[in-house]
Amino acid sequence: MKLVSVEMLRQPPAPPMAAPAGIPRKVAGGVPFPIHRYPEFARTPATTPGEVSGEFWVRVTAENGETGLGHSHWGDLAAPTVRFFANLIEGRDCFATELLNDIMWRSAQRFGANGIASLARSAIDLALWDLKGKLLGQPVYRLLGGPVRPHLDCYFTGADIEWGLELGFKAFKMRNSAHHVDGIAGLNRLEDEVAAVRERIGGDAELMLNPVMSFTLDYAVRVAERLAPYRLRWIEEPLMPHDIDGLVALKRAAPFTPIATGEDHHGRHAFRDLVQRGAADMVQPDIRWAGGLTETLKIYAIAEAAGIATSAHGGGGMPAGQHFSLALPETEPCEYVVRTPAGIPLDQAKRIPGMATPVDGRIVPSDAPGFGYEFGKDALLPW
Repeated sequence: MKLVSVEMLRQPPAPPMAAPAGIPRKVAGGVPFPIHRYPEFARTPATTPGEVSGEFWVRVTAENGETGLGHSHWGDLAAPTVRFFANLIEGRDCFATELLNDIMWRSAQRFGANGIASLARSAIDLALWDLKGKLLGQPVYRLLGGPVRPHLDCYFTGADIEWGLELGFKAFKMRNSAHHVDGIAGLNRLEDEVAAVRERIGGDAELMLNPVMSFTLDYAVRVAERLAPYRLRWIEEPLMPHDIDGLVALKRAAPFTPIATGEDHHGRHAFRDLVQRGAADMVQPDIRWAGGLTETLKIYAIAEAAGIATSAHGGGGMPAGQHFSLALPETEPCEYVVRTPAGIPLDQAKRIPGMATPVDGRIVPSDAPGFGYEFGKDALLPW
């Protein structure tokens, strides 16, 4: 079955959702990223420049008219590379996901396979897997070997921990408020925030912290020491992705706090370095950024061989992450990010039609063919 076209699409912006009457909305404030080293860049909203506004979809079409969908971010930057890859793979066997992924990866070596090219390749690869599932009449998790568990246990990521408790989650990841430029004032504020959340969720719930690359090694050590009494399950991505030496030194200086990282590492070779150096206790590839499902399966194999679990970044909030997590043994816990106001049911807040949402912190992914998307005919527009 030949692949006849690769198109880039966009999803219209969702209308803003207001909290139901009588329920105050808690807004995340001061969430830092590396660029917030400079005060002229505001720390809200909690995204990096161009990420959300540049969300894009890829639609692949087979010669029988069947289609598949995949998505990623920073589409304004990725668009030329999507077109470049399309010219290389159109007309080839659409079932040959390993071949098509390898062609894209090899073709990008001289201009950089692990940046924008990885985002473009991820969206195309995910669309090919969705297409393959539809052509075979099977959910993607069955193409990966079938389910290894009846459901996914998810942890809540969001600003409003109270809402996460009400939704029935049993594990929580806090947004971090401190950048290393904040100094001791940031440390003091962060400790107060973590202490308050630990007291609210109790000692039986897992608690994680997500600095999003905003610490230096010294600051990360100080944070780990300050927060040791609150028994964090892990500190996530404390340093920028290139700093594997720093991660190794951090694990040596603060062995009492596990380190998770990987959402901004692209490709299996970056994760091989993480694993070989013993730089992480949990790896977290983002399937939309790391090279797609084909590449994430290779990342998983590298980590599993070393006894390290893989938890897909944001995996519970996208069908591809759900299918991956359901089919591979060492993939829990699964992250579910909540950005909408408290009081709005999760099945109403989702932006991807057909996607399963958590009930009491558990997800049962769709068993529809492919990833189970249910976009209407005109729901996606030309890029």
